[in-house]
Amino acid sequence: MRIISLNANGIRSAERKGFFTWMQQQNADVICLQETKAQINQLSAEPFFPQNYHCFYHDAEKKGYSGVALYCKTQPDKVISGIGKADFDAEGRFIEAQFGKLSVISLYLPSGSSGEERQAFKFNFLDYFAILLQQRGQDDRRYIICGDWNIAHKAIDLKNWRGNQKNSGFLPEERAWMDSLFAEDQWIDAFRVINQEGDQYTWWSNRGQAWAKNVGWRIDYQIVSAALKDKIISTSIYKDQRFSDHAPLIVDYDL
Repeated sequence: MRIISLNANGIRSAERKGFFTWMQQQNADVICLQETKAQINQLSAEPFFPQNYHCFYHDAEKKGYSGVALYCKTQPDKVISGIGKADFDAEGRFIEAQFGKLSVISLYLPSGSSGEERQAFKFNFLDYFAILLQQRGQDDRRYIICGDWNIAHKAIDLKNWRGNQKNSGFLPEERAWMDSLFAEDQWIDAFRVINQEGDQYTWWSNRGQAWAKNVGWRIDYQIVSAALKDKIISTSIYKDQRFSDHAPLIVDYDL
């Protein structure tokens, strides 16, 4: 089972840059998109409903903002939009497809980089989401949670870690939250099961020559239930083409 995750930074922009042509060549079973920045009534063109896929969108109420999507080769048994937290769900940040006992989720966790108010919103969400993950980790389902988590977990996960310790995305509190998430092996960072190397990034600032110099952050993850750890076959970050300021994260599972 191949799953691809990408923060598109605008699905219409990604389409113009060739994302859907590339996507159709990947033979992925599920594609998880974040930051679609569109309402579904703005996506009437054929590329946004790719052939051979069942397409599901969860839009933000605010136009041109946030939004997540799932494209599934197999029709899901059930699709759930949101987590029951009104202020978060209004921003279109969570959509889940259920296939038997397997759930595949597209998640776009808030950024706090624009100021104290949004950082407070992010911390509030992390508190809420930690409880939800604890509950989900104890049920009888298996989860693959894909998306932009907007946190680089460890120093290996961003180039200039020393200079970013006071910046959103690498704050001590955020990294401690990730530590707690992985502490009891209830949840697994699928990429690091396969690849423990440095300089493996999924996002690059548009400032300066961050992309050219590979001055990036690894903030996009596929985080899976512990029971799926031995099912991870391979993983890669696709950088031959640029569809966004993020790169697609590809993971193959024996499912």
